[in-house]
Amino acid sequence: MNKIVLTAVLLLAACSNEEEPRKPAPSEPFLAVNTVPVEMRPIASGITVSGIIEPREEASVGAELSGYKVLRVLADQGDYVRSGQPLAVLDGALIEGEITRAEVAAERARSEYARVGDLTGKGVIAEETIAQRQFEARAAEAQLRDLRTRRNRLTLRAPVSGLVLARALRPGDISGVGTSEPYFRIARDARFELVAEVPEAELAKVQIGQEVAVDLPEGTSLTGTVRLIAPRIDPQTKLGQMRILLPTDRRIKSGGFATARLTQDGSAAPAIPERAVLYQAGGAVVSTVAADNRVRRVPVRTGARAKGWVELREGPPVGTRIILDGGALVLPGDKVRAVGAPR
Repeated sequence: MNKIVLTAVLLLAACSNEEEPRKPAPSEPFLAVNTVPVEMRPIASGITVSGIIEPREEASVGAELSGYKVLRVLADQGDYVRSGQPLAVLDGALIEGEITRAEVAAERARSEYARVGDLTGKGVIAEETIAQRQFEARAAEAQLRDLRTRRNRLTLRAPVSGLVLARALRPGDISGVGTSEPYFRIARDARFELVAEVPEAELAKVQIGQEVAVDLPEGTSLTGTVRLIAPRIDPQTKLGQMRILLPTDRRIKSGGFATARLTQDGSAAPAIPERAVLYQAGGAVVSTVAADNRVRRVPVRTGARAKGWVELREGPPVGTRIILDGGALVLPGDKVRAVGAPR
């Protein structure tokens, strides 16, 4: 009996030590990722520059006569004036008296010459006397014309139409005394331009007449036009000057700061969406999906950017599938299921 029991126990132990059949392993789950191919695409490059706003052309107004009191000031800073418009009037009381005396003297000199002028060559009066009377008449007329010209200059007038930028004149001031500044400064036709310094390499890409987006500090955006590209590059800074003519706009302030954005059309180049580029300690990389659906990391060197796309100057060839979103969530060697990203 004991032998039978022992044999049964050994048989049970043997059965329990046998390896159970292995269950089939479940299929490996693949992460679905959006991919886009590297494609040839024209990338418009651009540069951003900044500078100071200056008048396109500035006119200065001063007094041609000195020693006259300012009677009235007729224009102020911020006014738009027309060519020939009176800006200020000097007191002409003193010169009016001089003109009156000069008119009397001129009339007397004309009369004196008229009395003897017909006697020329008749021997009645010396020819020297007749010539003297003629000279005196002409001198008196010249003096009268000079005084009348000075009277006209008592009114300071705008030499051009435009915006008054500055006024350095007050009623009661004496003309020509105590200031070296112009009495008025006028921006001709109220036109201004942005004067910007541009790197030499970028300046070569700019064309006269090219439209430029200009941003003012308060957020206003305007469209300007490249008017002038200076023929000289600063030998120290390697910068060249560019002048961008701005549209007429009251929000533009002379001496203010502005930023200009210039865009240049580029030729087709390998490109991918910017958000596909990952930045690591070693530089920029992209996550690609190979033919075996395995993830690989490829270093890239990027170039111009525009409208969410970036040029690949170095990197995977055209047609390579690039993980668009989630590239940082997968590791090299991971197996994924690539799906096309919505455009």
